[in-house]
Amino acid sequence: MALFLILTAATYNYAAPAINLNANVVTLDEYTLCTFLPRTVGGDIGASESDAIAFCSQDNPKSPGANMIPPGFIQTWHYATGEGYVQFTGTIDPTAYGLSKTDGGGQYDNQGGGSPPGASCGGYEKFVNLIEPDIGYFCIRCCSDASLCETGHSTDGCQSIVPGNYT
Repeated sequence: MALFLILTAATYNYAAPAINLNANVVTLDEYTLCTFLPRTVGGDIGASESDAIAFCSQDNPKSPGANMIPPGFIQTWHYATGEGYVQFTGTIDPTAYGLSKTDGGGQYDNQGGGSPPGASCGGYEKFVNLIEPDIGYFCIRCCSDASLCETGHSTDGCQSIVPGNYT
């Protein structure tokens, strides 16, 4: 058995509000990785923090409305867990979603009202998700111990905020 990290969200459009922005961790037979990305191909990560949408590695009923992660976007991914958290870390090819290799990235989280608003990680108090196109890293951590999900230091980057395997 493996763990799924699932962000659920309705596909955003301006005519209808989001149904759900919830990341869930459930036991299933294989990995499903989800992350937030800009709603449009080639969008800027930092500028999309208020209206990002969920993308997942495969369809899952716990992720209604989530888009599929573009083929080739996730290059490597590693699952890890510890006392009070679960996480995925790895590398991306930003060009697979048209992201600029000069985009310094940004952070999605549920601090305050959330970025995007209403975002959460099912069953966990807090989450943090960074995408760093300029260095090719992504990370997401969901925490039952809120102190293990740093959200006030996004410029420190994935390796600092979510230590893990980035190979």
